[in-house]
Amino acid sequence: MKLRALKAAFPNTIPIMAGFFFIGITYGIYMRASGFPIIYPTIMSIIIFGGSLEFVAVEMLLSPFAPVSVFMMALLIQARHLFYGLSMLEKYKNTGFKKLYLVYGLCDESFSINYTANIPEGVDKSWFYFFVTMLNQSYWVIGATTGALIGSLFKFEIKGISFVMTAMFVVIFLDQWMKEKIHISAFIGIGASLVCLLIFGPNSFMLPTMIVILSILAIFKKPFSRLEVEK
Repeated sequence: MKLRALKAAFPNTIPIMAGFFFIGITYGIYMRASGFPIIYPTIMSIIIFGGSLEFVAVEMLLSPFAPVSVFMMALLIQARHLFYGLSMLEKYKNTGFKKLYLVYGLCDESFSINYTANIPEGVDKSWFYFFVTMLNQSYWVIGATTGALIGSLFKFEIKGISFVMTAMFVVIFLDQWMKEKIHISAFIGIGASLVCLLIFGPNSFMLPTMIVILSILAIFKKPFSRLEVEK
């Protein structure tokens, strides 16, 4: 039963493997170039397992100790998982002990696969969900560990390497832009960023920006949803 579920889950995760592995390598190299021990990328990719948050966490760990700010930043960056979780309540029902890991390992890619996949007849759904989640996380952990090993063997010029995070966010933004029928959320994000940048400055605008974006999307969720349907 488990093997059959694993065989059914694996093909769905192959595109994720390609992306996670190479971005994970970049993350591992970035961590090593930032001065962290070789084990740190592996531990963080297992415990945090939030791609964009892990890149941001590097700067957080190098900055002065500010637990409240770090908590708020982490919460807002990963806040979308609250909505993912609500969407998966029914699917993850009756998954037994596996539910704990399914909740812990939920990420954008695992959500997309588990929410939309056509599970073959005779395959246990709970194990299918479990293996999709496990495989996706393993790709990230292996990539981050590989990057850490590469970073320890070769010296890399750290200057400019952090731009990979900016590039990743740009790619995500463009991907979402192409998938959306209307671009209200994108314009809200751009507008809020520019306004907060002008008000709070380049060193302090990120947290207020995310609060503004999240608040607007939460308040106007129903009107925006109707526009999507009408479009």
